Amino acid sequence: MFKLRTSIAAKLVLGYGLLGIASIVAVSLVFYSGTIGVIDQNIDGKIMAQTERLLDNAGGGNLQSAVTRLLSDGVDSDREIFQILDTDGSPLAGNLASWPSVAEAPDMVTSKVLRNGRSAPARLYLRPLVQGGTLIVGRDLSEEEAVREVIWRALLAGACVSLMLTVAGALLFRRSIEARLGEIRRTAAQIEAGDLSPRIPVTGNDEFALLNRDINRMLDRIELLMEGIRHVSNAIAHDLRTPLSRIRGRLDDALRHEMTVPRLSGAAHDAIDDIDDLIRLFERLLQIAEAESGMRGRLFERLDLGRVVADIGEMYEAIAEDSGIQLTVDAPDSLYVDGDRNLLASAVASLLDNAIKYAGPGAAIHVRAGLHLGDASISVHDNGPGIPAEERDKVTQRFYRLDKSRHMPGNGLGLSIVSATATSHDGKLVLEDGAPGLVARIVLPLAAG
Repeated sequence: MFKLRTSIAAKLVLGYGLLGIASIVAVSLVFYSGTIGVIDQNIDGKIMAQTERLLDNAGGGNLQSAVTRLLSDGVDSDREIFQILDTDGSPLAGNLASWPSVAEAPDMVTSKVLRNGRSAPARLYLRPLVQGGTLIVGRDLSEEEAVREVIWRALLAGACVSLMLTVAGALLFRRSIEARLGEIRRTAAQIEAGDLSPRIPVTGNDEFALLNRDINRMLDRIELLMEGIRHVSNAIAHDLRTPLSRIRGRLDDALRHEMTVPRLSGAAHDAIDDIDDLIRLFERLLQIAEAESGMRGRLFERLDLGRVVADIGEMYEAIAEDSGIQLTVDAPDSLYVDGDRNLLASAVASLLDNAIKYAGPGAAIHVRAGLHLGDASISVHDNGPGIPAEERDKVTQRFYRLDKSRHMPGNGLGLSIVSATATSHDGKLVLEDGAPGLVARIVLPLAAG
C-alpha cells in the first residue's frame, strides 16, 4: 500500500482514471441535456402553443365544447390532456380524474394524474380563465419516461464500458511506464556495482527515448572521464616515481658520504629543483581541472581577442629572438569573445611555448587572431616538423608525448590545458597540417550582440 502511495506511476494512473471518469460524466451530461432537455423544452412549447390556440379559437362561451371536440377527434388522443375546472375547483369538462391542487401548483407542473382509469406522469399547464375557473392543458409523459429510461440505461452501459476501458488503459499505461523506468533502474544498478559499460536501450523517439539518449551520453562522458582519471593516476604515478627516486637517491648519496656543507647544500638545491618541477606539474594539473570544471565561467567578460593575442605575442618576441626564431603576430582589434582573459592568455602562451620548443632554431612562427568559418580563431602556425596525422588526436591527452620529443623537457600537459581551456569557452582546439609544420587553432564563438 505504501509502495502505491509513493509510486509516481500509480499517481499518474489514478489521475488518468479520474480524468477519464470526469470526461465520461461530462459527455453524459451533455448528451442527456441535448436529448431529454430538448424534448422537455419542446413539450412545454407545444402545451403553451396549444393552450393559446384553444383560447383564441374557442372564445369564452365555447371552451367546453371545444375541449370535448378535441378529446373526441381521435388525434393524439392517447397523449393529450384537457381539463376545465369551475371556480370552486369542480370539473366541467376534460379527461382527468385527478389533478394537482390549483391553488398550490405553479403555472407549469410535472405531476402524477389519473386519466382513463390509469395513473401516469404528465406535464400540465394551469391557466386561470378570465371568466373564472382554470384551464388545464397537458401531455402524458409515459413515452417520454420510457425514452428517458432507455437513455439512462444506455448512458450507464456506456459509462461502465468506458470506465472499464479507462481502467484497462490506465493499467497498461502504468505497466508501460514501469517497464521504461525499470530499464533505467537496472542500468543504474549495474553502474552502481562498478560496471560502467551498460547503456539503456533506446527504442522509438518519444520522451523516454530522448531521456535515455541523454543519460547514455552522460554515461559515455562519465566513462571517458573515469578512464581519463585512471590514465592520469597511472601517468602521475609513473612521472612521480622518477623525480622522487632521484630526490631520494641524491639525499641518500649525501648522507652516505662525508656530510660537508657544500655536499649537503648541493643535494638540498637539487632536491628543491626537483620538488619545484613536481609543484609545477601539479599546478598544471589543477589548471586543467579548473578549466574543465567550468567554475571560472562566472569570471567571463567581454574581451578583445586580438588585444590578448597581441599582448602575448609582444611578450614572446624576445624569447623567440633569443631562440633564433622569426615570430610574426597578426592580431587586428575588434574581435570580441566572452571569456576569461587569464585562461585564454595562458592557452596562447602554451601554444607559443610548444611552437618555439619543437620548431627549433631558424623556424618561423606566425600567430594570427581572426575569423575562421564564422567563429573567432587564434592560430599558431610553425614550419617545424609538425605532428603526424595519426597522433593529433592523442597529443591532447594528459601526459601523452611523441616518441621523438621524450628526450626534451616537459610533461605532456601543455596541449591538454589548451584543449580544456577551449572547451570551457564552448570552443575547441584543432590541430591541422601546416604543410610544412603544424597549425594549432583555438576556435571560439563570437560574443553575442
